[in-house]
Amino acid sequence: MQENEVEHSHHHHTTDVKGKNFLITILLNLLITLAQVVGGLYSGSLALLGDALHNFSDVIALGVAWWANKLSGRKNSEIKTFGYKRAEILATLFNASSLVGIGFYLIFESIERLQNPQPIASNIVIYLAILGIVLNALSMLLIKEDSHDNMNVKAVYLHLFTDVMTSVAVLVGGLAMMFYELFWIDSLITIFIALYIIKSSYTLVSDSVVILMQFTPKEIELLEVEKIILACGNIKNMHHVHIWKLNDKEIMLEAHLDFKEDLPLSQSTKIVEALQEELHTHFGITHATFQSEFERDDNKDLVKEVCCHG
Repeated sequence: MQENEVEHSHHHHTTDVKGKNFLITILLNLLITLAQVVGGLYSGSLALLGDALHNFSDVIALGVAWWANKLSGRKNSEIKTFGYKRAEILATLFNASSLVGIGFYLIFESIERLQNPQPIASNIVIYLAILGIVLNALSMLLIKEDSHDNMNVKAVYLHLFTDVMTSVAVLVGGLAMMFYELFWIDSLITIFIALYIIKSSYTLVSDSVVILMQFTPKEIELLEVEKIILACGNIKNMHHVHIWKLNDKEIMLEAHLDFKEDLPLSQSTKIVEALQEELHTHFGITHATFQSEFERDDNKDLVKEVCCHG
């Protein structure tokens, strides 16, 4: 029996999040938060306080995103062979989950306020809503470039986008209160803002959990991977397969390959390297590790069932 293990790797670049842009964005959101807290308390607007809370979550999100990005760029070591590559995934999960929690909190507060509508200083609501729209839009522009290929920065970008939308809703509500004295609309808008926050955050929470639980990526069909492997004339079986994402960019695969012949190590290595290139081309698999076998008496199931005994 012959066994060999070959790992194929491609060079990757960690997204270099621009620290200066992040710092400016953090300061802008701190300014919005402070202004809206003061204005919300003075005007009595729950929507404005909710928007302030949402903006403060952006400050936390931006700080965590910057910290996580720096961690993920650290070199691997003997005791951290994967480095901190999942720091950004943890940060994404935290950011998106916090938005869900904020959404439910706003709904709860809004329902209570709907039962007892209160007069609101609408002019303050309007001015601060416009301030929120302008500064959040500017913040989005500052990190837009980094959000294209970084899951964690994308989560922050989503935070800022929802802030713009909530500020627009608050502005509309402020105008309605100013001209028609519809003070109950403040609570209604807050509920819609909260529902939007919950819905928009769910996908990021789900994607983060999939990565952390090491589920097979949604974009990869395991049977299609098997089909490509078996199309190689020298392989009769692929088993004990695991496919998972290390982070939002790197996809890992490990499997046992049952060879039809007892090939020399040099020849099986060439076959494995060709398969790795094909898997990278078809599925974006960046690291494929194969254990080559010949006439080994083991479980040949594609995915080995793991049994746990107490």
